Amino acid sequence: MSRALVVYESMYGNTEAVARAIAEGLATRLAVDVVEVGAAPPAPGEDVALLVVGGPTHAFGMSRPSTRAEAAARAGRPLVSRGDGVREWLEDLPARPGLRAAAFDTRADRPRVPGSAARAIRRRLRRSAARVDGPHSFYVSGTEGPLVDGELARASDWGVLLAGAVAVPAGGPA
Repeated sequence: MSRALVVYESMYGNTEAVARAIAEGLATRLAVDVVEVGAAPPAPGEDVALLVVGGPTHAFGMSRPSTRAEAAARAGRPLVSRGDGVREWLEDLPARPGLRAAAFDTRADRPRVPGSAARAIRRRLRRSAARVDGPHSFYVSGTEGPLVDGELARASDWGVLLAGAVAVPAGGPA
């Protein structure tokens, strides 16, 4: 059976919540695993038909060691993701032509703020996957959140759409 793998990086828990909501939507049609990037396998298994990768937008793109350190200092509590982020994980991701992938991020809900971790994730995924959906952004109020009302439902709905694009109908392919 094919399945989906959702890999996320999260500082304050917002991106983790979005990843889990996306997985809820995916689970309507696919088996799904959700893993924090520090626990993610170095490569998706052969049974993974869809790889979904997301992280927070930091300094106009994916987090870096310096921006993660700044987030930790600002939080005053342990972060969800404490080691390497999706940037480092994607650097080592082996090529897998034909793999379907999708990219998402969380970002501040402020008009005209440039940059997106999802766009950078999408570019990196294209190096290893033939087809990439996204980028898709989900919004938080302020730096640490919470998520803007309705974002978890929107994430779940996006998961349903992604699952529909890769799921094989009952009875096999048409």
